[in-house]
Amino acid sequence: MKERWRFLIEGSVQGVGFRNSCRRRALDLGLCGWVRNLKDGVVEIQAEGDELALNELRLWCERGPSAATVKRVLLSKIPVTGNDWFDVRT
Repeated sequence: MKERWRFLIEGSVQGVGFRNSCRRRALDLGLCGWVRNLKDGVVEIQAEGDELALNELRLWCERGPSAATVKRVLLSKIPVTGNDWFDVRT
């Protein structure tokens, strides 16, 4: 059963390749959705897929790419949209 999760990643997570790395990881996991930078320095992700893959993305977000310093990952479940792509938004 598909789920959709919203992640907010806090820390030094902008300007370090987080969005593109996240997109690659999400696609490797078979997830759909998007990732973007917010004006307050947080990275927001909405990802959709099975719970196991979403949990793997959560674990990846807790580390991020090597240049990132993740302080906290906030997670909430949101309604499924049925997207079939994963995009980096600006």
